[in-house]
Amino acid sequence: MTDPRRLDARSTTPLDGPLLYARSRAVPRALAALLATAALAVWAADGLDAYVDPERRVPVVALAPLFAAAVIGTSLHTASDELDRTAVRPWWRRRLVHLLALTALTAALLSVAVLGHTSVFGPPAMIRNTLGSTGLTAAAAALLGARLSWLPAFGYVSAVYLGSAGTHGRSSPVWAWPVQPGGRTGAWTAAALVFAAGAALYVVRGARGQGPRA
Repeated sequence: MTDPRRLDARSTTPLDGPLLYARSRAVPRALAALLATAALAVWAADGLDAYVDPERRVPVVALAPLFAAAVIGTSLHTASDELDRTAVRPWWRRRLVHLLALTALTAALLSVAVLGHTSVFGPPAMIRNTLGSTGLTAAAAALLGARLSWLPAFGYVSAVYLGSAGTHGRSSPVWAWPVQPGGRTGAWTAAALVFAAGAALYVVRGARGQGPRA
């Protein structure tokens, strides 16, 4: 008679763990939402006649990464942060791969919407804003939880988008990075630091649970 435990062992594959992880984080739904966001960005950018005035792309370059980062933030949800912290195998590697993979995919998809004018508001600006917005969202997921992870990024990017018109000065590319042209070194530095800090915080701590704490 065959031992059932042997059958169970034979039926498992190396992909079972990552697939279960992806399902528990609703990654398939996040991928569908990211594709929809990218399609909407392509449609919006197509009607802006940016070849006449590249700055017309600013709403797409600033807001599309923000919406995509909110989608990524929801996929960082964990049913039990305590179980994640006490797991036999450390989960930081999976969290890192999860975050980097979705960020890279988002940057690639959204860049298609703004091809051309690479030194103004083209793919470099979209990639930079994807990094910065996702970094804010990842940090918020670790501190506030995945459900509220969109809130700080939404508040900051919206405030910059509405209040930075006509601002000048050496520091403006740093704090107003969401609305800067793609070639601004200060804006890239600020967004990269935000992403690195937010990603490190999330990878180390994971998303904060939403349940009551003792």
